[in-house]
Amino acid sequence: MAPSNSNSSSIPKYFLLTGLFLLVIGMFYGVLGGFQYLIQGFLKSWLSFDKVRPLHVSSVVFWIILGASGSALTYMQEHTGKGLRWPVLAYAQFVVFVVSIFAILFSYVFGMFGGREYWEFNPWFALPITIGWIMFVINFIASIGSLRNQPVYVWQWLTGVVFFLFTFLESYLWIIPYFRDNVINDMTVQWKAYGSMVGAWNMLIYGCSMFLLTKISGDQSIAHSRMAFALYFTGLFNLMFNWGHHIYTLPTHDFIKHVSYIVSMTELAILGRILWLWRSSLREARKHLHFTPYRLVVAADLWVLLTLALAIVMSVPAINVYTHGTHVTVAHTMGATIGINSFLLLAFVADILTRGGQVPFVSERLFRRGLLLANGSLLIFWISLIVAGILKARWQVMETRTAFSLMMLQLRPVFIVFTLSGIVLMTGLCMVVYSLFRNYTSTFSSDKLS
Repeated sequence: MAPSNSNSSSIPKYFLLTGLFLLVIGMFYGVLGGFQYLIQGFLKSWLSFDKVRPLHVSSVVFWIILGASGSALTYMQEHTGKGLRWPVLAYAQFVVFVVSIFAILFSYVFGMFGGREYWEFNPWFALPITIGWIMFVINFIASIGSLRNQPVYVWQWLTGVVFFLFTFLESYLWIIPYFRDNVINDMTVQWKAYGSMVGAWNMLIYGCSMFLLTKISGDQSIAHSRMAFALYFTGLFNLMFNWGHHIYTLPTHDFIKHVSYIVSMTELAILGRILWLWRSSLREARKHLHFTPYRLVVAADLWVLLTLALAIVMSVPAINVYTHGTHVTVAHTMGATIGINSFLLLAFVADILTRGGQVPFVSERLFRRGLLLANGSLLIFWISLIVAGILKARWQVMETRTAFSLMMLQLRPVFIVFTLSGIVLMTGLCMVVYSLFRNYTSTFSSDKLS
């Protein structure tokens, strides 16, 4: 059932449209960073790499946060059949987020830093983001109402909104001297917070995926099945404990590493389940492939398989000691943020902007070409990063190392492939984004005329 309050249902679209803009901005800075790998001193006096990297990372992270928030708010209203409990709170959250995000991006341009990885901005900017997310938590819980007999996607959404707030606050423990003054404690807490934070926004996204697939199939029993809840608890278990593979190289407690390794290997169960259902998912794809959002879900499904396989390999301590800090880690991040998170978020955007397929898609051909281009180039991009990571890992274990600059020069052919595929990837995703935006504006115009 569609939400009854039109104002409530329109507010999340602001999140999605702003998120699409940040995705394009993030890709632009990513390509710029690729050129700086190849051309020494490129734009150094105006926009050096130390500015470009956080501009790229923060733009993409905020695209994920805004996209996940807007999608969850929309689908939650579709699930309850009611509007938001407090629409004004959602609007206030949006305003706080947008003002904070663009202030953060401008601060990077002017060289104003002071934070840590992911959040390299001045810690004061974390305060409005925290306030905005608290608004989200309050509004979301109040709008859901009773938790009795709720499907798995509601629990995934609630887990995501609560755990993100917790891990975001945890990522700022470094401002307390007790943590900051001990480098081992500091790095352990930071990597723990970041690892769990990714799991938190994944919960929001996976909950929306479950809702979308349930809506497409028309079978609500899927979201109430034991298997769905078993996978949810496996994901929750990983969110809380598998971050330890990030700190294998730190001299911290062994039991943390052992528990984290065991938890990481539970992902094999998820991988096995994906492979077991692969044939049936292909049959489903043939039935629903005419539906634009489903095409994006199928694309993300492939990247779930590839990224999860790479994550399991990276979680093996004997391999992690070589790959940690190399481009293999970057490949895993790119596979997750673009191949899984971004494709799934784009699927939600396509569904929401076409009202569940009720509105004809006006840029179908452009969309299909863009998606094909993005998927193919992302695979090349991903492989080139893995190759670069393996070559760097090999250099790190040499008994007699060559100079770092010489090693980077030897990686130049790989970086050329990486940059060129990144340009094609940006082009393909921009085609997809443009087609979605064009569809939205045409729908919006027709609504005003009717």
